[in-house]
Amino acid sequence: SLKNDGTITKYLIDNDISISTMESCTSGLVASNITDYEGASAILKGSSITYSNEAKINAGVSKYIIEDFGVYSLETAIDMAWNTRRNFGSQIGIGVTGSLGNVDPVNKDSVSGKVFFQICQDSENCPVELIFQNLPETRKEQKQKVVDIVLGVLYAILKFKK
Repeated sequence: SLKNDGTITKYLIDNDISISTMESCTSGLVASNITDYEGASAILKGSSITYSNEAKINAGVSKYIIEDFGVYSLETAIDMAWNTRRNFGSQIGIGVTGSLGNVDPVNKDSVSGKVFFQICQDSENCPVELIFQNLPETRKEQKQKVVDIVLGVLYAILKFKK
């Protein structure tokens, strides 16, 4: 997977493409990786860490989607991405939800090592379901692995659309 070396941030800046994120299991790490490089303030419109269901709903995610499909679902990731895009007025919205090492006792749809993310741009959906067989040991490494994949897919989408 792509390691963020500033290429994505530079690409977004050079092409004047704004972005925002709504992150759950990655706790803002996607946005953090984007801002590890100079000039990111020109393109990152904002980021929300919506760790709880309540936080997602407060940020505009439909409680009905969470109730019907589960908080850990492609549908929730899609709604997160579209809402962050709308909330911050960005061209790209990224939504990330899932369970890393441990199962969430509060939400019965939690499966260890299953993560969902959506990158929305224009009117298209391209949701991705990740299932990890061998997650790294530490939570920090697990989160970074997810972020590397999200940013790799983002970069592929940007380059493909060119």
